Amino acid sequence: MNYSYGLKRGIPIALGYLSVSFGFGIFASGSGLMPLEAILISMTNLTSAGQKAGVDVIATGGTLIEMIVTQLVINLRYSLMGISLTQKLNGKFTLWKRLLLSMGITDEIFAVASSEKENISPVYMLGLMTLPYVGWTMGTALGAFAGNVLPAALTEALGLALYSMFIAIIVPPAKKDKGILLACVIAAVLSCILFYIPIISQGFAIILCAVIAAALMAILHPVKHGEGGDAT
Repeated sequence: MNYSYGLKRGIPIALGYLSVSFGFGIFASGSGLMPLEAILISMTNLTSAGQKAGVDVIATGGTLIEMIVTQLVINLRYSLMGISLTQKLNGKFTLWKRLLLSMGITDEIFAVASSEKENISPVYMLGLMTLPYVGWTMGTALGAFAGNVLPAALTEALGLALYSMFIAIIVPPAKKDKGILLACVIAAVLSCILFYIPIISQGFAIILCAVIAAALMAILHPVKHGEGGDAT
């Protein structure tokens, strides 16, 4: 598996990221960020849920501690994905190559890489990440600049694209697993309650909703040994 093969495998991901990140660019612009700031966020993060939550913390004047804990809770899954992928790396992966390429691990890139039958090489991973990275950054740039020139009503409507992506992620597994559906409902109800408690900032509200919902479902609906879903 060489760079060109990885590049080809990343094309569908890049096209999806281009449209989704356009919504993030609109959202960031509507939250008061300059286009360059939104672009730099996408260039250095590559995480839709984490970036959306981070912009929320920034827009509401949250603290650095809120930002750190929010990103830790939301993006912790990438550490687990990285650990899983280490079982498929060939001998050409040095420590520095692992550290560099780990930045590009996303849900979709992990799914494609983990589905490969052969062990993966550094050049393949670099190729797989290249176009999605470009698509995510370019979409953010287009959305951020469009947010500054389009009418407010239109940008607010386009900003809903980011939320529709999260709904699209949640609905399929929620249909198959009542535990996931209940966790989403619990988190949504908690979010509505915490919205009316002024002493709790939005950053910590996100953390509390995620942790409490996950903890409750771990108690009420634990995953039995050997029962889990697909690795992707």
